[in-house]
Amino acid sequence: MTDKLEKSGHPQGVSATIDRRGVLKGMGAIGAASVAASTFRINYARAQTRKLRALMWEPYLLPEVVKEFEAKHNVEFAPTFFDGNSEAYNKLRVGGTKDFDLVQADGFWPRLYFQEGLIRGVDYSKMPSTENFFPIFKPDRFDILVDKASGTKFGVPFCWGSYGITYNADGISPEKASSIECLFDPEFAGRLSANARFEENIALAGVLVTYRLGTRDKPRPDGKPFNPYVLTDEELAEVEKLLIEQKKLLLTRYQDNGTLFQLLASGAIVAAPEFAQVYRQLLAKVAEGEVTGDIRHTLIPKEGGLGWVDTFLVSSGVADGDQFDLAQDFINTMISLDNMKVIGDRTGCSTTIDLRSVSTPEQQKFFLMDRTEELADMFMFDQPSSPEKWERVWSNMQAA
Repeated sequence: MTDKLEKSGHPQGVSATIDRRGVLKGMGAIGAASVAASTFRINYARAQTRKLRALMWEPYLLPEVVKEFEAKHNVEFAPTFFDGNSEAYNKLRVGGTKDFDLVQADGFWPRLYFQEGLIRGVDYSKMPSTENFFPIFKPDRFDILVDKASGTKFGVPFCWGSYGITYNADGISPEKASSIECLFDPEFAGRLSANARFEENIALAGVLVTYRLGTRDKPRPDGKPFNPYVLTDEELAEVEKLLIEQKKLLLTRYQDNGTLFQLLASGAIVAAPEFAQVYRQLLAKVAEGEVTGDIRHTLIPKEGGLGWVDTFLVSSGVADGDQFDLAQDFINTMISLDNMKVIGDRTGCSTTIDLRSVSTPEQQKFFLMDRTEELADMFMFDQPSSPEKWERVWSNMQAA
């Protein structure tokens, strides 16, 4: 399925510089880092202030909102930033539940955190902003954040998206770009890119491999529905072959969104998988006349696609009482209509909160507000079932 947004530009206020994962170390991240450094510098007088500590993605930091929250509650907000789920998971496992009150994660990772006792249940009744979720993100449907045995809700979703294919239709047809096959097609040798993170690369290749092999509908080893993060040895072997074949087709592996933006904007490549942030940045620049090309994005390839939902979580180190109430009030503040509107505009992310009442028709289309139901057709980001095997596949590809 292809996202057919036209080159009509971007809604007023949408930033074209920030990556949701905080890996954009040049461009906007430099400014964000300097603001964060000045905002959260601790002097002696504030050293005794009560703290609310968060392990989070940097792009979701709103200094002006934090400043107001600090003044309201007479607290200091102390953020620690991370780039990927594995990093955050490892920080929590090594005593992090005592170091952090709030945590962020995506996909199925929150479920793993809850199963391992790293996070605790939350109370939606103390966070009235949760009433504004799109239907698909309410607990009765988005059960990834609900413990089936106890019914405990343990997370609050706030942004979502897919790991789709951004492409230039001047160099590759929409029909070909609607398939993951295009990322492995010799026709586009030297004009493709992929990111440098092994998890997304292997999972996306796994979606294609299992589609080719027809193994998804067969009984899975774990007895559960197909999950591209739970692959058999046979499937992983085919993924390794596929990634080795792809290696010679790639112009480069991009390390951050700034690099991918330049690759697509310059015409050096015609397609790459990404989170759609670069897609929106490019649309903005096309509208301003700074970039040429028919830039489009495949939200869900025909073989299936990867999806993510970023979530606020409360550490299991937070006991009932004032600190728990403070943590939940911060989440409630962040997912308010006004603040989610700012987060969407600055990060280029689609939000789980229904912002249609405060958005223009153009913004609604730009942020896929009428396409949230498509999330149900995506495979959620998860932890590889065998990190050691996955790392071996990636190492073998690199050495080939």
